[in-house]
Amino acid sequence: MLATFNIFGLIIAALIILFIVLLLTFIPVALWISALAAGVKLSIFTLVGMRLRRVIPGRVVNPLIKAHKAGLDVGINQLESHYLAGGNVDRVVNALIAAQRANIDLTFERCAAIDLAGRDVLEAVQMSVNPKVIETPFISGVALDGIEVKAKARITVRANIDRLVGGAGEDTVIARVGEGIVSTIGSAENHKEVLENPDMISHTVLEKGLDAGTAFEILSIDIADVDIGKNIGAILQTDQAEADKKIAQAKAEERRAMAVAAEQEMVARVQEMRAKVIEAESKVPLAMAEALKSGNIGVMDYMNYRNIMADTEMRQSISRATKKPEENTGGKKKDK
Repeated sequence: MLATFNIFGLIIAALIILFIVLLLTFIPVALWISALAAGVKLSIFTLVGMRLRRVIPGRVVNPLIKAHKAGLDVGINQLESHYLAGGNVDRVVNALIAAQRANIDLTFERCAAIDLAGRDVLEAVQMSVNPKVIETPFISGVALDGIEVKAKARITVRANIDRLVGGAGEDTVIARVGEGIVSTIGSAENHKEVLENPDMISHTVLEKGLDAGTAFEILSIDIADVDIGKNIGAILQTDQAEADKKIAQAKAEERRAMAVAAEQEMVARVQEMRAKVIEAESKVPLAMAEALKSGNIGVMDYMNYRNIMADTEMRQSISRATKKPEENTGGKKKDK
């Protein structure tokens, strides 16, 4: 009987210990004690409600303790709602503390909106106190004399808290400054003007108000380096000359092709005429035979015709023999 009672008591004690462990696991008693020790009035049921709402109590209570110690008027419901919205509660509280120390008017609602917009609100507050330097890559521009000028700028910016939500970022500032540098170099009469007075670029760019609509305020634009690039004007002229040369070559080739076609057409016509002559000559013997047969010409007439043809061939052969020495001597007869 006693042994059964002891076993039953051990089971009850184990169940009690297990219940206490589960209770302490579900209810962060240590965190509740820490909040009470820091002077934060927090109910244990609030922590239980956080567990039920699937909120990690440490992510909300620890920033609440930090805000209370810094003297910020922030409630547990504000922090919990920001956590449920997907924000970074600890970063928001750190930003509020930094803004308070720097005498920057920043409310919790605006700070939470900046954080939910995807910007690092703590970095923005720090940049408001300590301006940031943005260095651009080498930006190329071409002066009116055709010489390429490369410039690198350092932009000193300060975060504008009021324009962080909806304002453009660093890429927009770099792009606008680059556009200003290109336009300033392009309006210079000579590249030497830019080399002698690089500050003309910064003055011209600053006057355009490039920080409008951005999350930053441009404090200064300093030209860090200026370099000479290619002679773009000469390259363009060379390319134009090469293009003109190709056009002229194409036109000459077209004229040559037309001349070759005309020559071939002429040769074809000559060959056609020669064929007609040969055809006509082939008909002469037939005509002579028909004339002899019909009695239109006599034998003596035919013999006279043959003599005339023989005399003509002899004259042509003598003429060809006479022209050969002249052709060999460049058109002049040799002295005997």
